[in-house]
Amino acid sequence: MKTYLVIIGVTGDLSRRKLLPALAEIVKSGVEKDLEIIGVSRRKLDVAGILQASGSDAGLLSPIMSGFTMDLAQADEYTKLKEHLALDENSQALIYLSVPPMAATQIVEFLGRAGLNQPNVKVLLEKPFGVDLTSAEEMIKRIEQYFDESQIYRIDHYLAKEMAQNLVTARGGNALFAMAWDNHSIEKIEIKAYETLGIEGRGEFYEQTGALRDVLQGHLMQLLALTIMRMPEAFDWDEVPELRRHALEQLERADPSHSLRAQYEGYDEEAGNPGSQVETFVRVELASRDPLWLGVPLVLATGKAMGEKTTEIRIHFRARTDAKGNQLVFRIQPHEGIMMELYLKRPGYERELQAHEFSMPLETTTRLPDAYEQVLVDAIRDRKSLFTGGDEVLESWRVLQPILDAWDMSDTPVQVYNKGAAEL
Repeated sequence: MKTYLVIIGVTGDLSRRKLLPALAEIVKSGVEKDLEIIGVSRRKLDVAGILQASGSDAGLLSPIMSGFTMDLAQADEYTKLKEHLALDENSQALIYLSVPPMAATQIVEFLGRAGLNQPNVKVLLEKPFGVDLTSAEEMIKRIEQYFDESQIYRIDHYLAKEMAQNLVTARGGNALFAMAWDNHSIEKIEIKAYETLGIEGRGEFYEQTGALRDVLQGHLMQLLALTIMRMPEAFDWDEVPELRRHALEQLERADPSHSLRAQYEGYDEEAGNPGSQVETFVRVELASRDPLWLGVPLVLATGKAMGEKTTEIRIHFRARTDAKGNQLVFRIQPHEGIMMELYLKRPGYERELQAHEFSMPLETTTRLPDAYEQVLVDAIRDRKSLFTGGDEVLESWRVLQPILDAWDMSDTPVQVYNKGAAEL
């Protein structure tokens, strides 16, 4: 089937850094052979210039990429786009909205009004999906007037990372983990995503989001859902979105007293808003009603300008009588792999225990697909297990909304931390 990938926002940062390089790798691999890229721009698109800016191989993408000029704010322009695509039963369109969330909602409505919502049209949306529970509900309600949920592909690229997928595989494919994945064996789960960089000139964006909306509500909540969900029967990946949703549904609403928000020193000046209370670090402790996880603290944390760059899922196993507790770590980035902490005898005459770390990196001789390569290929092939459903979005906001409400009403200033902090 012929696939037309329409990128709205093709001149933006995400397109240059992620989408076009990912598409170049897809074309290079030959995994998708009948693909045409259409970059939508208000002005005539300089295809050669944008490919050069993205660092993509122009020889790979130039032959299959063209531009389409339109004013996204004018409804009648979308009819012209529909005529330009001229879809038939042997073709499909993927419309990638690399634009801010509120702009995306209006664009989806215009697409629907123009009739660009037939079954062979899919819409790919970038996070964040709303800024709170109310706005997420409104966004979903407006979109579903024109598109079926099966046509909407909400992208959380953390779900497409190789190690995130291997978390599910490791749990289901190894009896060692499958038999010990509950509150009888696990005493705590920690998931964190730390960056060493600050906001890097993205002050205007960050002032509208903050760490909770930017990373925790989407990325970390999805990783948590993968960690605590029930396992699909016979590794049926099509069941995973519903299992993630159920896991999120079982979470209690967050207790604001079990949260911490902080801001690295100098952020407000970087953002151009002295006295800003926007958080660049947030830690939240959650709890689940699921009988498998009763009593297990579920700790999520993310921060900028931290002492290390890492995204990991850390499982703390309970100590038993004389046996010490162990830790199992799934490293999502930057060095994907699994680390296990085991206690062995210390060398020598005495029988003392000593902790040892056993690291199992993913195979490095084989190139791992980038997360954006994976989501684009899956969208083309109608595979939705790596995309976030509307119900998942709402459940995530339901859990975290009490924290946002408490922050809005609080007079307590945000805690300040030094750049390069190890932990808070």
